[in-house]
Order: sequence, then C-alpha cells, then structure tokens
Amino acid sequence: MTDTVHINTRIRRNAETLSEALESHMLKVFAPDARKELRRFSAGEAAELLGISTSFLRKLHFDNKVVDVQTSPGGRRHYNAEDLLSIRRTLESTAKSRGAYQRGRRDGDKLQVLSFLNFKGGSGKTTSAIHAAQRLALKGYRVLCVDIDPQASLTTLFGYRPEYDFLNSGTIYDAIQYDDPVPLANVIQKTFFTGIDLAPGGLMLQEFEHETPQALLNNTQPAFFARLATSLQDVEQNYDVVIFDCPPQLGYLTMSALCASTGVLITVVPNMLDVASMSQFLQMSADLLDVVSNAGASMEFDFLRFLINRYEPNDGPQQQVLSFLRQLFDEEVMVAPMLKSTAISDAGLTHQTIYEVDRSQFHRSTYDRAVDSLNLVNDEIESMIQKAWGR
Repeated sequence: MTDTVHINTRIRRNAETLSEALESHMLKVFAPDARKELRRFSAGEAAELLGISTSFLRKLHFDNKVVDVQTSPGGRRHYNAEDLLSIRRTLESTAKSRGAYQRGRRDGDKLQVLSFLNFKGGSGKTTSAIHAAQRLALKGYRVLCVDIDPQASLTTLFGYRPEYDFLNSGTIYDAIQYDDPVPLANVIQKTFFTGIDLAPGGLMLQEFEHETPQALLNNTQPAFFARLATSLQDVEQNYDVVIFDCPPQLGYLTMSALCASTGVLITVVPNMLDVASMSQFLQMSADLLDVVSNAGASMEFDFLRFLINRYEPNDGPQQQVLSFLRQLFDEEVMVAPMLKSTAISDAGLTHQTIYEVDRSQFHRSTYDRAVDSLNLVNDEIESMIQKAWGR
C-alpha cells in the first residue's frame, strides 16, 4: 500500500526546498548585500547606441568635447551608462535638428505605456519586456518597468528577491489596492540599470485578483480597470515609456494594464499549439474588453503587434507558422522576430540579460547573433513609439 500524499503539505515542502536552493544560488552569484551593477560598454557599442560612428566618437574625445571615460592599459575606452547620457546631451546641444540624440518625450507627447502579454507561459514575455526596457534606456529614454505578475520574474531580473524584499509591502499592489492605496512614487525603486526605475511585483498581487469581485459589488472607485492608469498619473512626467510585464492569464491585473496602455505586444512562439492558445486568448480578451469598454474604459491604442519569439530560422514548421501569421495579420506581425538563442538562456542562469553580460563570456558569433536579433526587435518597438509621437 502506498503512502497517501497530502498535496498541500507536499507542495509546501517542495516550495520551501526550492526557495532555499534559489537563495543559495543567489548568494553564490551575488554577495549577500550586493546589488547588480551594469557593465561598461566598448567604444563600438557606445557609438552604436549613440547613433554615431566610432571614428566620430574618437574625434569627440580628441577635441575634448566629451567627458573622459575609463581607459584600459591598452588605451581602449570603456563607457558606463552615465557616460553615454552625458555624451548624448553634448551631441543634442549641437545637433541641427531637435531630438536627433535625445529622442524621448517632448511637450505635448503622451506617455507611451506598453503591455507585454500572452495567455500562455513560456512565450518569452518577461525576456522581451526587460530587453526592450534596457535597449530603450541605453538609447536615452526614461523607462519605468511595472511588474504586475505575482511570480515577479521581472523584479528578480533586476536583482531583487521578491519573496524576501517585498514579502508584505513595497510592490505595485500597494498603489492599486482598494484600501488606502499609496502613491506610486512610494513603491518605485531605482535599479542598477541607469535610466530604468521599477515598480516591483510579488505574491501580494494575488490579493488584487481576490479583492476585485467584492470591490465591484461595492462599486469602489476607481474601478479595477482604471487603477493602474490612475496610479501612473502622479509619476508620468518622470518617464518617456512605461513597460508592463503582465501575468500569463487574463485576470483583473492584465485587464487593468491593457486599459492603461497605449501599445500592446503579444508574444507568440511560432508553433501551432501556441497559436491555438493565442486564438483562445484573443477571443477571451475581446469579450472582456467589450465589458470594460461599456463600463467606460478607454480602448484607444496607438498600436498592437505580435512579437514572434524563440524563432528558429532553419525550422521548416516554424517558417510555415510565421508565414501563416503574416498572411492573417499582415503588418501587425513585427518584421523582426526574436531568435531562439543559447546566449539568452545562458545569461538567464545568472539572472542577467544579453545587454548585461560581456561578449567575452560567450562564443562571439552566438552572442552577436542574439544581440543583433534583439536590437532589431527593440529598435522596431522604438520606431513605433516615435511614430505614435508623430515623428
């Protein structure tokens, strides 16, 4: 006779075992009180991010027009993110056309709020969101990341431990809860990544899903679908772009993010099972959005795009699925797909992104292929933001 398994006890034991193992792993990767630090960038990387040639960057240094930066014994320059911002300001001050180097919001431009979402886990949603945020920040945009997933993967990637750092308070939940919400500014954290602030996620966000039905019965205002948009109003002047990393289900949190958004990026892995799942997701989304639209929510978006993720160019069936999606949705499928890459997954082992890791840690062609793919995707997102601003 086999022993009876009490699922609640077993799951709790497994959760505790896994939590201890992850804590041990984090202590090996980062010192107990350490925070992540962003690496420095080579002259070639700096020039690409600034939108100039390396020879012009050298000339700026030769003419003493830009700040001194760290130089290796061999004479190679290495730039931190603050150096890039300083050089960007210098270039903008002498540019012939406004916004050539500082491409963020101007007077009259509305805050761009992007939701990365999918109904199915494993679609690369968080990976896409954080790489987009980091690329935009490196190009001079002021970015706020908002993690509305109770699993808080985005928060973890910024070097926090949600189950310890924000166990009872300090997450975005504090700003959208129905009883005594706090100003969003009170929960926003500076991150190690220059140009990016974070409103952390955590398990407390599950309470929002549980409390909303009662709040609807009580007609608590603002309604659930307006709470994220309302909380953003107090801080929107500080940012050019807000990025929501949504949970992999269509709950009240996701609906609230959609109703606060100006653009939506639906991540999809090009295989028929994922596409079938996405079909259900889109149908359910439409039905629920009809309901909140009738309740007064704004449904005006600047763009909606399908972001193809984990794409393998040599995979025949994937090519067929991508062709199928392009025939159906035409320009709503992004031109650039995000390639499946061992470099991206290997970086994730130490809770890092491709933009954080050094090229020397990887096979060069693998790293370069991943970076080129991500840059194409994220620069396409940037062009959509610019178009929304009328440029």
